[in-house]
Amino acid sequence: MPKIIETIDQVRELVRGAKAKGLTVGLVPTMGYLHEGHMTLVKRSRLQCDLTIVSIFVNPTQFGEGEDFDRYPRDMESDSELCQREGADAIFVPSASEIYGEGFQTVVRVEELSLPLCGAHRPGHFDGVATVVLKLLNIVQPDAAFFGEKDFQQLQVIRRMVRDLDVAVEIVPVPIVREPDGLAMSSRNSYLTGEERSRALALSRSLVAVQERVNRGVSDGGELVELVRGIISQAGIEVEYVELRDPETLAEVTKIEGPTLLALAARVGKTRLIDNRVIEAA
Repeated sequence: MPKIIETIDQVRELVRGAKAKGLTVGLVPTMGYLHEGHMTLVKRSRLQCDLTIVSIFVNPTQFGEGEDFDRYPRDMESDSELCQREGADAIFVPSASEIYGEGFQTVVRVEELSLPLCGAHRPGHFDGVATVVLKLLNIVQPDAAFFGEKDFQQLQVIRRMVRDLDVAVEIVPVPIVREPDGLAMSSRNSYLTGEERSRALALSRSLVAVQERVNRGVSDGGELVELVRGIISQAGIEVEYVELRDPETLAEVTKIEGPTLLALAARVGKTRLIDNRVIEAA
């Protein structure tokens, strides 16, 4: 069973010991309720690093008013079993008071990359993400940290923060993991009823449809966005946004002329889901 660590001092002691032996350290930051998507991050860390630490922390500062912080799924027993199965060495499970001590008042903001997409609909979300990730990187001081591409904007925000603040860590992106029917794996999928889950397949189906349309020579961004909106709406899903963006800068794209991020967010019942695909030009 991986070692369960609850304090900053304990995890720093573990890392100091490992680095004194010349070992490399990998960090997999999560909010828990782990699934096979998270396990691909653990596998990549184990391939690349000698010691793998999984952090589990449902970060209150990245949830806005009325969001699902209180009901966000938690299952430490299952999380521990999955980490053990994949060979994680330690699980860092800090409390909110451990991460945000008394009088905490510092916020990290990545200005431009935080504004579009989810940032436009969840004000302050990426401030919370950037702040807690920087804290975790400072606490653990890993050689590499592993993030899934499903949260594509989050990945770009973290990459920018690490570059801008000269954090000595390699940020390793890991492709989206999908269920056999195409649904992107997410802890929030547990909220879905059977009927809602079936309807949610329209999200990934719309992404495939866009690539197929581009392969046939369509490059107009407006037409492609409307295609996605139509497929999702026909499934009875409330569209929050569908946008084409540059994969690096997240600048808006109106025509497919090279690799282009197609990102979407939608509500299936009460559950907010996100998905994306990098569309390749024909």
